[in-house]
Amino acid sequence: MEDGAAIWRIARDSEVLDLNSSYSYLLWCRDFAATSVVARDETGGPIAFVTGYIRPDRPETLVVWQVAVDRAHRGKGLAATLLDALTTRVSAEQGLASVETTVTPDNTASDRLFTSFAQRHDVPLEREVLFDGELFPEGTHLPEVLYRIGPFHA
Repeated sequence: MEDGAAIWRIARDSEVLDLNSSYSYLLWCRDFAATSVVARDETGGPIAFVTGYIRPDRPETLVVWQVAVDRAHRGKGLAATLLDALTTRVSAEQGLASVETTVTPDNTASDRLFTSFAQRHDVPLEREVLFDGELFPEGTHLPEVLYRIGPFHA
């Protein structure tokens, strides 16, 4: 739970992610710690995170909610390392058939991250619009494209 404020700041400073309330990050760290991961610097401070949850109607699907790396630590492959570590852990603890996430069309870093993840694991990647931009009440949101990755090999 103590990481909630720090990962909120990392998400805010990403300038790409939809920022949730600070309260939601505190809850996330409490309720979804088993399906999330935080990287730390040499002093123990959070520098990157991947948050996720298991889909209630698909218990072998990990939904990756957000991925962010502190600006000073970008470009070192940390997001890919965290994503691999998280999916390995979830797979070992409860089984994992697929990963889902959503990416807006302008988020090239996330597109590259999840495309390379599928390639590294030699699994299919399908894309389709999950939520059209018009569904968002603020009226300026781009579509959220669902990336469905898997099935993973046994």
